[in-house]
Amino acid sequence: MSESVNSYVVLVVDDSLDTLALLHDALVESGYTVMVADNGESAIQISMDASPDLILLDALMPEMDGFTVCKQLKKDLNTRHIPVIFMTGLTESEHVVAGFAAGGIDYVTKPLSPIEVIARIQTHLKNSKLINQTQSALDAFGQAAIAVLPDSGKVVWQTPLARQLMGNYLETDDQGMQPETPEALRNWVNQLHQGGKARISPLIINNPSGRLIFTAADLHSEDQWLILLREESETAQIEALRAVFNLTNRESEVLHWVILGKTDKSIGEILGTSPRTINKHMEHVLTKLGVETRTSAASLAVNKLRSVSGNNIN
Repeated sequence: MSESVNSYVVLVVDDSLDTLALLHDALVESGYTVMVADNGESAIQISMDASPDLILLDALMPEMDGFTVCKQLKKDLNTRHIPVIFMTGLTESEHVVAGFAAGGIDYVTKPLSPIEVIARIQTHLKNSKLINQTQSALDAFGQAAIAVLPDSGKVVWQTPLARQLMGNYLETDDQGMQPETPEALRNWVNQLHQGGKARISPLIINNPSGRLIFTAADLHSEDQWLILLREESETAQIEALRAVFNLTNRESEVLHWVILGKTDKSIGEILGTSPRTINKHMEHVLTKLGVETRTSAASLAVNKLRSVSGNNIN
């Protein structure tokens, strides 16, 4: 890797003390900070407390096996982003499949080759860093985005805004997490996957207050696909107008209804105020948008929002 690995923390989980010692010494010699756990419960607690950059996880352990550990880590928003590489002495396909189904990204077989393990770690830490940088950038710009696994459609991370929107439009638990990927989203991703990444219409989920649109943004990676979310609703458009043109809440409401062709009298009735007050708000809107007429304001607003969203405003 191009940078020092000293900043990376790897958690090794195995009930075999010999395996722990072997990997601890090899990783430390390679410059990693290493933490160890000899059972599943300790692994989960350390992961929550220390948030390691990667976990090497024994698949078969007494009491709580690695598959169960990984599933619990992937259910928690604080630990679901941590890459998990399974270690197992079993090569049967069902165990490999079980590891990936639990949320693992790779596996190595015992007896372990430290050189191979370190090579796998380097690859996945590099990928994880790029993904985290992308997610941080999306978070910073308030973008609603999720990453999914191409072969299963499973959501592996989501920005705060995406989590909020999915909570509004899809069934979630009290923590705003999806116990499993919604069927509609999973089927849509499967269409993308089976269609050889061919152009497929966006996924649209409707509810009484609006609709949530999923659009494929980046399908080039074999590991994770980036999906952008956009809400189309009265509330969403008013908020977009406020943010794009630096309007007050009331000014953005007035502009929204002007776009829809309403008169000052009609807008006043909708918002519970007088036409004269609406006219005053509209004067402020014209000044902020740098235009002279309501028609120009509406046209500018619609075109701007189209350029921002990349789609038509309904």
